[in-house]
Amino acid sequence: MLDKIRRIVTGHDDTGRSAVHFDGILPRRLGSNRRGLTDLWSTDGGTVDSRVAEDRLELPFSLTPAPRGTTFMYFTVAPEETGADPKVEEQRAAAAFAAYNATHARPDTARSPWMHKTDTIDYVILLQGEVTLVLDGDERALKPFDVVIQRGTNHAWVNHGKEPALLAVVLIDATLR
Repeated sequence: MLDKIRRIVTGHDDTGRSAVHFDGILPRRLGSNRRGLTDLWSTDGGTVDSRVAEDRLELPFSLTPAPRGTTFMYFTVAPEETGADPKVEEQRAAAAFAAYNATHARPDTARSPWMHKTDTIDYVILLQGEVTLVLDGDERALKPFDVVIQRGTNHAWVNHGKEPALLAVVLIDATLR
């Protein structure tokens, strides 16, 4: 899934005409096709010069965007493993969030080792599969093309289905109360 995503990035050439700067399969994936993510683009809140063919994927990955910035990515959620050892699952989640440069984003994992919280507004779309949004005191099952507007809450994504779920998300840096 994640290893087949094609990204086309446009910009302008030296004469101001629109042009393709990048076209290809995404080079970076963290985790696996079953449980992982691939980032598509990010912004840092600064001025965008569309004449410069700078590939934002050459920057280190972080789950949370830069101040006033954004992160756009796809992520997959593997089906839950029946009878999985909770200690092993906690170790997997901790390692994943460390790889995402987001160890700080796990304030309360009591309901699930995958619980996390970022200072962002997230626009999340389930593209394929089944997934449940788990909050501190609530849950919502999603079907493909359902949208979640995530406003800085502690949450996790749990897959009760048989196949990995594919989601797209844009994270926007925010000051939350």
